[in-house]
Amino acid sequence: MPDSSDRPLLFLDVDGPLIPFGVPDPHPDGVATSRMPVPEGVNPLLARIDPRHGPRLAALPCDLVWATTWMADANDVICPLLGLPELPVVDWPDSEDDQGPLHWKTRGLVEWAAGRSFVWVDDEITHADRAWVSARHHAQAHLHRVDPRRGLTGSDFAAIADWLARLRR
Repeated sequence: MPDSSDRPLLFLDVDGPLIPFGVPDPHPDGVATSRMPVPEGVNPLLARIDPRHGPRLAALPCDLVWATTWMADANDVICPLLGLPELPVVDWPDSEDDQGPLHWKTRGLVEWAAGRSFVWVDDEITHADRAWVSARHHAQAHLHRVDPRRGLTGSDFAAIADWLARLRR
């Protein structure tokens, strides 16, 4: 159930934003990208998670919410890797709405936000989602598409933080 707080929400997807699909790039400053060591038998893609994302996400002035098909597994598996507390999880409907260009998550996120301002961080956001949210969600919303080959970058965090800061003005 959504929190009644006035803080904006940040709906966070896992695959693409936190687990990039491409080969990890070196850090722009020449520093090796930090990745997680994962034990044998664990999903090897989890090694692509950058543990530095946890503190950066926690520092944002918003309430974090999992918006992923990982569902509650995100709390069990991803939160410990990032050093985050357990987060609320958007409960998706049993059937996905695949009709039209709208992403199947879009309607559910607007409903879950219940009039609160929000950022949605995902790698599958399109113009159709932005238009639909703009026309139907009466609070501020920032749909931030992440390049799934790279995952969240410093530029993404800067854009999200900037948008959140403009909300408080």
